[in-house]
Amino acid sequence: MPERPRKRIHFSKLYTFSCLKSSFGDDHSQIGQKGYSRVVYCNDPDNPEVVQLNYRGNYVSTTKYTAFNFIPKSLFEQFRRVANIYFLIVACLSFSPLAPYTALSIVAPLLVVIGATMAKEAVEDWRRRKQDIESNNRKVKVYSKNYAFVETRWKKLRVGDLIKVSKDEYFPADLLLLSSSYDDGVCYVETMNLDGETNLKLKHALEVTAQLHDEKSLQKFRAMVKCEDPNENLYSFIGTLHYEGKEYPLSLQQLLLRDSKLKNTEYIYGVVVFTGHDTKVMQNATDPPSKRSKIERKMDKIIYILFSTLVLISFIGSVFFGIETKRDISAGNHRRWYLRPDNTTVFYDPTRPTLAAILHFLTALMLYGYLIPISLYVSIEIVKVLQSIFINHDLEMYYEETDRPARARTSNLNEELGQIDTILSDKTGTLTCNSMEFIKCSIAGTPYGRGMTEVEKALVRRGSHGETEIDGVSSDIRGQNIDEEDSRSPIKGFNFKDERITNGQWVNEPHSDIIQKFYRVLALCHTAIPDVDEELGEISYEAESPDEAAFVIAARELGFEFFSRTQTSISLHELDHESGKKVDRVYKLLHVLEFSSSRKRMSVIVRNEENHLLLLCKGADSVMFERLSQDGRQFEAETKAHIKSYAEAGLRTLAITYRELDEREYKLWEGEFLKAKASVVADRDVLVDAAADKIERDLILLGATAVEDRLQKGVPECISKLALAGIKIWVLTGDKMETAVNIGYACSLLRQDMKQIVINLDSSDILSLEKQGDKEALAKASLESIKKQIREGLFQIKSAKEDSNMTKEGSVAFGLIIDGKSLDFSLNKNLEKSFLELAVNCASVICCRSSPKQKARVTRLVKLGTGKTTLSIGDGANDVGMLQEADIGVGISGVEGMQAVMASDFAIAQFRFLERLLLVHGHWCYRRIAMMICYFFYKNIAFGFTLFWFEAYASFSGQAAYNDWYMSFYNVFFTSLPVIALGVFDQDVSAQLCLKYPFLYLEGVEDVLFSWPRILGWMLNGVIGSVIIFFLTCNSVLHQAFRRNGQVVDFEILDVTMYTCVVWTVNCQMALSINYFTWIQHFFIWGSIIFWYIFVLIYGYLSPSVSTTAYMVLVEACVPSGLYWLVTLFVVICALLPYFSYRSFQTRFRPMYHDIIQRKQSEGSEIEISEELPKRVKGKLIHFRERLKQREL
Repeated sequence: MPERPRKRIHFSKLYTFSCLKSSFGDDHSQIGQKGYSRVVYCNDPDNPEVVQLNYRGNYVSTTKYTAFNFIPKSLFEQFRRVANIYFLIVACLSFSPLAPYTALSIVAPLLVVIGATMAKEAVEDWRRRKQDIESNNRKVKVYSKNYAFVETRWKKLRVGDLIKVSKDEYFPADLLLLSSSYDDGVCYVETMNLDGETNLKLKHALEVTAQLHDEKSLQKFRAMVKCEDPNENLYSFIGTLHYEGKEYPLSLQQLLLRDSKLKNTEYIYGVVVFTGHDTKVMQNATDPPSKRSKIERKMDKIIYILFSTLVLISFIGSVFFGIETKRDISAGNHRRWYLRPDNTTVFYDPTRPTLAAILHFLTALMLYGYLIPISLYVSIEIVKVLQSIFINHDLEMYYEETDRPARARTSNLNEELGQIDTILSDKTGTLTCNSMEFIKCSIAGTPYGRGMTEVEKALVRRGSHGETEIDGVSSDIRGQNIDEEDSRSPIKGFNFKDERITNGQWVNEPHSDIIQKFYRVLALCHTAIPDVDEELGEISYEAESPDEAAFVIAARELGFEFFSRTQTSISLHELDHESGKKVDRVYKLLHVLEFSSSRKRMSVIVRNEENHLLLLCKGADSVMFERLSQDGRQFEAETKAHIKSYAEAGLRTLAITYRELDEREYKLWEGEFLKAKASVVADRDVLVDAAADKIERDLILLGATAVEDRLQKGVPECISKLALAGIKIWVLTGDKMETAVNIGYACSLLRQDMKQIVINLDSSDILSLEKQGDKEALAKASLESIKKQIREGLFQIKSAKEDSNMTKEGSVAFGLIIDGKSLDFSLNKNLEKSFLELAVNCASVICCRSSPKQKARVTRLVKLGTGKTTLSIGDGANDVGMLQEADIGVGISGVEGMQAVMASDFAIAQFRFLERLLLVHGHWCYRRIAMMICYFFYKNIAFGFTLFWFEAYASFSGQAAYNDWYMSFYNVFFTSLPVIALGVFDQDVSAQLCLKYPFLYLEGVEDVLFSWPRILGWMLNGVIGSVIIFFLTCNSVLHQAFRRNGQVVDFEILDVTMYTCVVWTVNCQMALSINYFTWIQHFFIWGSIIFWYIFVLIYGYLSPSVSTTAYMVLVEACVPSGLYWLVTLFVVICALLPYFSYRSFQTRFRPMYHDIIQRKQSEGSEIEISEELPKRVKGKLIHFRERLKQREL
């Protein structure tokens, strides 16, 4: 066994939010009740109670199918589709005498289509199965009855087993941490597989078990754990350990979750608490919400239309058949004597015409079944998978810095990317880098830092274009050249420039003592851990957040270097303001009161070398200023003003305070705080927060920090392009209104020509009611205030539209800004419709101070209220709700972990890649899928209706127009591959032109290519094509001498000639529709036609009993006849003429957006702002060009 490190840092002492000695009372009452009934006997497998508990094993399965249920379950999945049920019924009926063709000819294509889809499902499930096998058979060391650790497989673990996990190994189940290679039982855990976060989590054992360090000490270890039942909450755990007659409280700090990894720790000992599907990670493994694209949902309606058409023409045919059959025997006369109406079967019985008509109806349902494209679904699935591969391999969306490509995590929604109407975006980490840089600060009422932020540059630009006041820009930087290349600091997290306090010059400032205290707070008030590189002599920091790391780095750069941490102390290299020399100072660390979203602050309590007790606190100004003492408000007014200006400059601010504590006060508070920490109740955190709140009072204000979360590269340009594409953009952020608004200007979300509609609750009436504390009156007044503001906003928009109509000028764009409190009231059932009406009439919307729940509610409101396609984009766990709620969720694989990515449909590394994802891939995928489906229905209607016309010609006798195998292979071989090539490769314009002319994206937003008129137009084209093919073919060949001996055309020749015309027509129609030819498309289109000739040639050489009507028909009759080739050429040209004429007219007189670009591209000219473009496009194009010119100046 490896030697255990001694005299290590006891990091568990750092965190006062750790498990302490229990002080149980009534707080323990919930253990044993409903939801808290699990009992674990630790290291006691022979206990009879263990057998009775019968907990799950550790075997895990994530597969959809098993070997036993694969066939029935996958068949059920296939026949949930209406079209497949129809073909199954037809296949069954094909074995009856009603069938107009042989059973094999309909069963074979169905088996091919169903088999291909099932094979795809099987391959995907087998991959999951292999992952399960690998996971279940990993090895782990278990403490055996022989008092030694032996290797076993994960799947054999049981609840209560005592196991040993070594460094860089995964935890096989949810474990109770007993001890580790460190003396105090701490260990480091990486939870990337759980929440995507790469920073290490610190876990620590109870003190009572931390001394179990070897196999001998574990021999006598017997204990019982009572805890909560299995649940999905990754961030809480409540339980008790019964050991040696005492009870000890358990928390999340002692729980090691399955699939997390042990890091920086040689080994740990743990007891299995939850196994298999009871573990928290498996409890969270729920299927994501099922999403279907709008095109797919509309496609179902088209299938219903085709079913209705199928039933209608079958009914018409059966009615006519019944009438004709009844007339065949009239007053003893036989009208069609050659059919022998006096000697017939039930299928043709003039004495029972109604029954014959009903049976004919069933026959017709099978015969006209080719109206329904059997290969449509499988073809679309193949195309979408190939489209996803292209997205995944697009080098233009590969982010080299983090080695992350774009990733389509689902292929079901590709076409939705081309129809986005509204984007709802997070800000931090999505529009910005989430890499904080310390750039400004306010100390003792004096602002420091001369750096210029992106927002300040945007504010200066606004000022240079006529704005009278630029509040967000400090006077000392207004004259700077905003287009100067910013010389970035080589120190990550530090971009501070001010000669007054850098290089130790702060000692000469008037308030040097306050500056010293200010940076001392930054150097001490944190939970960061230093990592010293002894070779280079450099120190880096492992911090819980980028903000915290930036503060520690800033303190280091300005003379207060944090270099060492022990279980009870923090050591600094300080610059003494009196002597001007570097000195080492050690501060005794007593407590850390950690930051939380509810507290909005963090504190540490330390004792300095002069034996003074100090409380050092930093937090949001909204909670800090109310905690200041009367004597601590000396610089309050100046600091507030600076915080406001920093927020307007897009910076994130924190107030910095401190307080000296009295010994007696501290002792009394510590007793209360430890008691709260030791309680085991569901609201323990509330008790702890309340205790912490009591000491964080009467603070003295030192100043404020301002860190910049810089905009990601290309964000303003990307947003401008998306806006020009007709996409509305909403930003949902937790930032203050000032910060969010100015970030909006910096990233081009808000523009100087926009009118702002601001909705908030900052009126004097509302504020006075807040002070009175009357919650009911406040809620009522707030609701009325929001109603009034929404009404006023709608009136502004209406007035602006009326004015623009009268003056015939472009309408004014509006930007809506609303804060979190107002948003709560706006989402009220009585107000949400009017709020949505206001919001959708604005070009941009910014929701400030939004909670994760509000983000999801707003997304749902927009999605359901507008009925249009929404896209949410975010990078953090707080964005998961809105990503799952939107039609499409896009995750940014940034620094906040991978939770957003894991909940998303598409993943990209930078916001700017959204431009290419939507404007290029989205546009192409939408166009390809829309064209593909329309063409599918066209080719099936064109083919299916020739059967109907032939039926009518043959008195609706039920005789098929073509050979059985001709019909069976039509969708599978002769017309399917060109459609797949269209869906994968076609481009109306190149990627460069898609990005150059973003208004092309409006084709998808307005659903131009898959609108009902266009769908019905393609169907009508199919009907017209079938009429031309049938009647021209029949009239051209039926009464002509076809063979050399003068023999006229028979049925066999007619069906080959007509089928040849169908194959040529639908494939040439594809050639007319394609905009971008590759060799693959040529190969598939012309290859399908050639394959028809090869097939009929080979098939015709088979014996007549197999080939039936196709026997030698091509070689002996068709090929030698010039009429066959002339008719084929003539009919195909005539069948294509309607579409060709329509497209020629449309391209010239009513062009679509891509037609305009294609024509200008062929002419070699640029698109001018003329009457060819719609008004909304012209206005945006003018604005876009103006912005480009401004950037060039």
